[in-house]
Amino acid sequence: MTDSSVSAPTAGADVPADHDLRRALRFRSLRKYPMLYLGSALLVLIAATAIFAPWIATHDPLAISPLTRLKPPSAAHYFGTDALGRDVFSRAVWGGRVSLVVAVAVAVLATVCGVILGLAAGFLRWADSLIMRIMDGLMAIPDILLAIALVAIVRPSMTTVIVAITIPQIPRMVRLVRSLALTLREQLFVEAAHAIGTRLRVILWRHVLPNTLAAVVVQATFIAATAVLTEAVLSFLGVGVPAQIPSWGNMIADGRNVVAIAPHIILFPGILLALTVLSINSIGDGLRDALDPRLANQL
Repeated sequence: MTDSSVSAPTAGADVPADHDLRRALRFRSLRKYPMLYLGSALLVLIAATAIFAPWIATHDPLAISPLTRLKPPSAAHYFGTDALGRDVFSRAVWGGRVSLVVAVAVAVLATVCGVILGLAAGFLRWADSLIMRIMDGLMAIPDILLAIALVAIVRPSMTTVIVAITIPQIPRMVRLVRSLALTLREQLFVEAAHAIGTRLRVILWRHVLPNTLAAVVVQATFIAATAVLTEAVLSFLGVGVPAQIPSWGNMIADGRNVVAIAPHIILFPGILLALTVLSINSIGDGLRDALDPRLANQL
């Protein structure tokens, strides 16, 4: 779909002109959706810090040093030390890995399961009632309580936390995809595909799924942000990742008893946690505006 404000290139148009056009469109897109690009830049920075944690961290995140316990931020310890003398900066850098792994894993699993179940509920009438009653039952239980119950049943680990956070998020994706599928199955192009004998799985893959991707991607970003917060809450309550693994939730839990004399222990991981959630939500808001043609025309 071409932009009416840009004239079509002539046959003799050279490559640099086309390159300039793409560059101008990208610049205009940056001005229209600044939160999308700012959020992406911030998230890339946080992710790069977590990926290169072995080289960025100045100390062993698990090393205990009683002689340097509860030290304020200094040149030797950028974010200070905790009650066991562990370097808060190093633990915060490594803790980003836990949050990002949980966010990506939960978003992917919830999206895949939600899309499959949502399409089945939207196009298979016999499965609709069964799937949606199960989803309603899961949504009737508060997310955090369901996650705590699931973690309590199984030994706490990274995998357990991911599964416990994913299950409460699946119903939201299922309901979204089902509502889109119910609308799309009445469209003429879907009815035409049925009329010529196209198999259902081909219709879903080629015609229905592509028309749900925009909403699914936006919802996946909000699921990722929720996963980061939920993992921190579970770790803070002591039912998340094991205490020996550096995570922002564990760090905040470790510092709650000495917050009056060493607020830096919870301050820096709290800031990183807030920035991560803010960046993911900014990406989701930006994608919603960019992928919704009604909102795009108003900008």
